[in-house]
Amino acid sequence: MTELVHLDVADGVATITLDSPHNKNALSQQLTGELLEQLEAAGTDDAARVILIRSALDVFCSGADLSEATTVGMEVGAQRMVDVQRAIVANPKPVVARVAGAVRAGGIGIVAAADISVAGAESSFALTEVRLGLAAATISLTVVPRLTDRAAAYTFLTGNTFDGLEASLLGLVTLTVPDDDLDSAVATMLESLLKGVPQGLHETKKLLNRELLADIDARGKDLATLSATLFGSPIAQEAMQAFLTRRKG
Repeated sequence: MTELVHLDVADGVATITLDSPHNKNALSQQLTGELLEQLEAAGTDDAARVILIRSALDVFCSGADLSEATTVGMEVGAQRMVDVQRAIVANPKPVVARVAGAVRAGGIGIVAAADISVAGAESSFALTEVRLGLAAATISLTVVPRLTDRAAAYTFLTGNTFDGLEASLLGLVTLTVPDDDLDSAVATMLESLLKGVPQGLHETKKLLNRELLADIDARGKDLATLSATLFGSPIAQEAMQAFLTRRKG
């Protein structure tokens, strides 16, 4: 089985790379399982002081794996998305997301869970769940706290696409830069984090994420159940099948 998530540790940075070109980094059971393993490995590696999540593709993440959702269901997949967000929020090391290209639905949960997200101006985001008869249930755990009430209502209810600059204005990402400057901006951010003493970084992250982590633990299971139920509903199944048919056409 081809590895979909790679881990490389160098110069204090653990780089986790999403690399699933056949489905544009869709959140399949294999990808989320490997992502959880790599996050744990990076979190316990003394050679890594900061974690970077990035994509090897020109797409960051296309969201849920609809092929799996229409065949094996989303009982495992929905809980995995809760687990992935928790693994990022609870990781003892700062997590930075390098965001380029399209980010859809569940992928936005990774961006929101990261402590710092740096996006290219031409990146694009959309919470498309409502257009498939779904709700952004599991990722609401991390996405909603990043947004104002108005921004959450706009993005969750319309499913409209917005770019990297608007994502920054809405509070979803930390910083948006021209695409040509993305790598240098990420490098500068990592350099700043590496100046922190590990104990200070760890304890500060715990302070910042205490309430978010408690909320994930309190509501994560129920939201995973809701998500799996919606994915399995006849309305959503029909909408997802129609979407997959259009995409193949």
